[in-house]
Amino acid sequence: MPTTASSNKSPLSATIIAKHKAGESLVNADFSNQDLYAIALNQANLEQINFSQSILTNADLIEVNLKGANLRNADLRGANLTGANLTGADLTGAYLSRADLRQANLSDAILEDTQFQVTIYDNDTIFPEDFNYKSSGAVGPGANLNGAFLNTANLRGVNLTGARMMGAYLSGADCTGAILDNVSFSGANLQKAIMTGASLRDARLGNTELKGVDFRAADLTGANLDNIQNIAGADFSMVRGLSEQARSAILGFPAPDLTTWNAYTRCNTKDSLERTE
Repeated sequence: MPTTASSNKSPLSATIIAKHKAGESLVNADFSNQDLYAIALNQANLEQINFSQSILTNADLIEVNLKGANLRNADLRGANLTGANLTGADLTGAYLSRADLRQANLSDAILEDTQFQVTIYDNDTIFPEDFNYKSSGAVGPGANLNGAFLNTANLRGVNLTGARMMGAYLSGADCTGAILDNVSFSGANLQKAIMTGASLRDARLGNTELKGVDFRAADLTGANLDNIQNIAGADFSMVRGLSEQARSAILGFPAPDLTTWNAYTRCNTKDSLERTE
């Protein structure tokens, strides 16, 4: 049976809510790395609060003051705000880098100088009508990420359909199961990126660096791999939709490239091409 917001609040959430109702200050409080699922703090003053790495899924944060709040992480994960209601919230100068805003509602939120680098959104995320979220540094469908530094970013399962990532740096990024259909990667650095099970239908991979990429079980139907720069150690095992033209172009690389082992998958490029569908 699914849990409800009222039945799944942590003891810490109850304490924070009680402090808010009693009028105690929560400014500058440190609630990092906490489970605050479905916490309700509507209209609270949370200026400069630290929510980095915390779970705020389905939180009610309507008209909350989050000026200068820290909802980021210098590592791989920011705060989880999936499904959170931030309608009318003041996020001036807040740090949302690497936070998860999928299905979140930011209608009428104030986003002046808010930091969105590698913040994840989806088709259900609601932004203010006048906010150009696609060019904010956030990651999601249609995002403009040309030249972006996404090295080692955690993009597992993220929907980036139609994004522009020309010249982007994705070395070591984890794109396991990501939807990368119709993405333009021209000139991007994908060295050692993990694309296991990703959908790259009609993706444009021309002039990309593919050294050590893990493409196992990815869908490359309709993908353009013209003039790829390097394939040493790339693993294409169980790839679907790889065209004969692309296969021939890859096999045209020098033998040392084709026989380079992928240190993670323990397979070389030439052998992996014999295992494609």
